Amino acid sequence: MKHILIRYHFTNGSKEDWHSDIARFIESLESDPELRGKITYRAMKTASDDYYHLATVTGQETTDLLGRREFFERYTKRLNEIAGGEVEVIPLEIVGETS
Repeated sequence: MKHILIRYHFTNGSKEDWHSDIARFIESLESDPELRGKITYRAMKTASDDYYHLATVTGQETTDLLGRREFFERYTKRLNEIAGGEVEVIPLEIVGETS
């Protein structure tokens, strides 16, 4: 499993439109027959408009497949616009967890 944290501050555009874009991206993940069940994705925000997205991917093959999807390219471009080009993508490694 790969865990990735995406961190940015909301800078440009409409929050309502952005939240709709996030919902469409998640819907695309869930409706894609080759990706369904292989990616979990959560988008969260703070009161000060800092956003955190947590993705868990089953492996490199799934990551590569996602990277070839048009909806992922569109979403990534939109994310960069929303964040004013200031997006951190942080790979995470689990060092302990509950059962």
